Amino acid sequence: MTSPARPRGLEADPALDDLVRRAQRGDLAAFNAIVLRTQDAVYGLALRMLARREAAEDVTQEAFVAAWRRIDTFRGGSFRSWLFTIAANRARDELRRGVRRPATSLDAAHDDPDRTDIDPPDRDPGPQAAAEQAEMRAALEAALAELPPDWREVVVLSDIHGLDYAEIAQVTGVALGTVKSRLSRARARLREVVLASRELSEAAQRLSDRR
Repeated sequence: MTSPARPRGLEADPALDDLVRRAQRGDLAAFNAIVLRTQDAVYGLALRMLARREAAEDVTQEAFVAAWRRIDTFRGGSFRSWLFTIAANRARDELRRGVRRPATSLDAAHDDPDRTDIDPPDRDPGPQAAAEQAEMRAALEAALAELPPDWREVVVLSDIHGLDYAEIAQVTGVALGTVKSRLSRARARLREVVLASRELSEAAQRLSDRR
C-alpha cells in the first residue's frame, strides 16, 4: 500500500485556528463549531480502532468533553493531532477494558448515512470501478480489523487521516522509529491480503491502469 495524498482536512485551516483561540477564551459556541468540523474524523478514528459503533460513539463524546476541559493546555501546532491524541488515548483505554470487535460492525458503519468520513472520497468512479473499489474496501476493512491494535492505529492515522510520522508519534506516544516499523509491518500485512486474493489483485490492477 502506498500513502494517499494528504487529506484536505489536515492542511492549514485558519478558520479552525480562530475557533480554537476563541474556545480557549471560554467561547462555548466556538467549541461547538469545532465539534461540528471535526466530529466525523474523530468518530472515524475511534471506529476503526474499536470496530464497534457504540464504543466509538462513546469515545468520541468523551474525547470532546476532555478536549473542552483541557483546551487551555493546547499550545499550538496541529489542533487535529492534539484532538486525535485525546481520542486515541480514550480508544486505547476502551480496548484495554476488553472491547470485542464484531466482524460486521464496520460494514454497519458504512451503511450509516450520517457518517461521511468512513472512507476517503472517490474521484467520480464509474459503476464498475465503484463496485471494484467497494470489493477491495470490504476486504481491506476486514483485514484492518484483524491487525494488532497498535498496527491498526498507525495505519488509520497515516493512510486514512493523513498524519505524518511526527504527528503519529505525538498521537500514539511512541518513538518515531516505532511508528515507522509498525506502519511498515501493517502495510505489508494488508498488502498480503490483496496479493493473496486473485479477485482483489485483478481489481487493484484495473484501478491502477485507469489512473
